[in-house]
Amino acid sequence: MSNLSSLFDRYKALVIFDTETSGLDPEKDQIIELAALRVERTAARSLRIAGKMDTFIKLPEGELLPENIVTLTGITDELLQSEGVRPDKAASQIVKLMNPGPALMIAHNAQFDACFLRELLRGVKVGRPDWLDSLTVYKDRRPYPHKLANAILAYDLGDKVQNSHRAIDDVLALFEVLKAMDEERDDLTTYVNLFGYNQKYGVSGRRITGVRYEPQGFIKAMSRPEQTLPARLARKQVVT
Repeated sequence: MSNLSSLFDRYKALVIFDTETSGLDPEKDQIIELAALRVERTAARSLRIAGKMDTFIKLPEGELLPENIVTLTGITDELLQSEGVRPDKAASQIVKLMNPGPALMIAHNAQFDACFLRELLRGVKVGRPDWLDSLTVYKDRRPYPHKLANAILAYDLGDKVQNSHRAIDDVLALFEVLKAMDEERDDLTTYVNLFGYNQKYGVSGRRITGVRYEPQGFIKAMSRPEQTLPARLARKQVVT
């Protein structure tokens, strides 16, 4: 059973998070649901969920959700009005999960979620967190496609979790996928602050300070340890 030991040798906690948003542009759209788990390791080296949030966030006055977002997520304007909180309250909730640190922030396709989270936390003192993108890891493990739903199937987790396009379900699913990845190969630490991207489309959104961005292609079978993205970069650094 995975206890994610390599990550906990470096971090006090893992904060696994996911967002549902009103659109794709973090500079004009916003998070409408933010879910996160704070995972810690006990003295017995087992894992425990030390904190959890699943928060709806109100849109600015007079703004409505696009119909396609409602269809995709099931989140409605009425739900946001009745159960949503102000963005600053949601920001304070996730900051509480990030502390005490150091904490590693983890998401699937983390570039997208991290860009939105940074906008939510703009003006809040949280230091410079480290990031782990499970999508980058998964691209070295399995052929295309690489959605979270594909990882759930690949690791035979369908009886445990679901990918529902609701943030809390996706966070719980990613926690199980992360443990399965760690059991499969103990190299997650090598992907910290390393985001792969499709060279055809480039990096989406603003680059995050402290993160290294590298083009990452598709594979036909699980990459050998010496052929993973971090291993290839390590060799390149030695040569140069």
